[in-house]
Amino acid sequence: MNTLIVHGVDIAHSRLVDLTRLADQAEPFYHWVELTFRRTLHSQISLESLLQTLSRDQIEKCIIACYAAADEPNLPLLFDGVGRSYSHAKACYYFFAWLIRDAPQQRLAPMIQRMVRVSGVTKAQAEARALATLIVRYRLNVRTFGWDAIREVIIDRLEGSRRSIKGHEKESIVRTALLAAIQAYFTEHDNYGIYAKVMIAENQVMIGNESFDVSVNLMDKDGKRVSRILVPIKTRETEGGGHSHLFTRDIMSALGAARFDSPGDFLVAVIVAKNWSNRETETIRRFVDHLTVFDVSPNEFIEFGNTEQHRLDQFVEHVLNGRIEPKIVQV
Repeated sequence: MNTLIVHGVDIAHSRLVDLTRLADQAEPFYHWVELTFRRTLHSQISLESLLQTLSRDQIEKCIIACYAAADEPNLPLLFDGVGRSYSHAKACYYFFAWLIRDAPQQRLAPMIQRMVRVSGVTKAQAEARALATLIVRYRLNVRTFGWDAIREVIIDRLEGSRRSIKGHEKESIVRTALLAAIQAYFTEHDNYGIYAKVMIAENQVMIGNESFDVSVNLMDKDGKRVSRILVPIKTRETEGGGHSHLFTRDIMSALGAARFDSPGDFLVAVIVAKNWSNRETETIRRFVDHLTVFDVSPNEFIEFGNTEQHRLDQFVEHVLNGRIEPKIVQV
């Protein structure tokens, strides 16, 4: 149920459901930072305790070690409020900034740019020194850097990010579901299977004249894209009939362009429409590698349910471990 009725009024906070699911996917990055601190210091102490007790120079050294891992395979993801993954350097910056400073992009970043101009150090060095200094100065005020507290901070940061990015509601739900599937695999295996890196693209991908709302780049250890997961998202308020056929024709046009120009990519279609035609659904299903159909109107679409999330998790698992390959079909 997407509603929460009290005295005849719907007070549901559906956005919170999506934001909390998205924030939970940041936990692998938190644990990776903890592991990097431990390795750098040859310690088994928790990140919470290390951030509360280390000197500024020690914290700076560990932050630099996090930045320096950018070219390593199997790095976890951090992302914005609509589920678009950051580059590794930006992920490190935002992670530590979120712990201790508001508005890292709007307020702190310009200050760091001035530090670089004045001192001549690199941007990464200036960020690490600034972040370490802030942590030491304000850690008594923050009191805790445990995951449960950081999770609440990340929810708040993601909500602010989402408010600033307009018109991406449906894409963010699908990105969150894809991210959850990828992170589930990473959490279990500490890697991305046959791939070394993944990146959820910031913007739509165009193939010919067709657009794909969400895409995931699957890369090798050198950062070269090996394959992609391409996702067109189709939503319609109208029900069935001729609209269903026209809708299917639009989807098939996009899928056909992808199969022709990018035969090595996986195709996932997400349809959000009330009372969709079973015949049209099966037409699409035969063409794609994975299909998810939500029998709801677009304004009721707020999350992947457990069943559809589980199906997507299994599909992504099979992609990452190389158990399946993109379908070969006649276009």
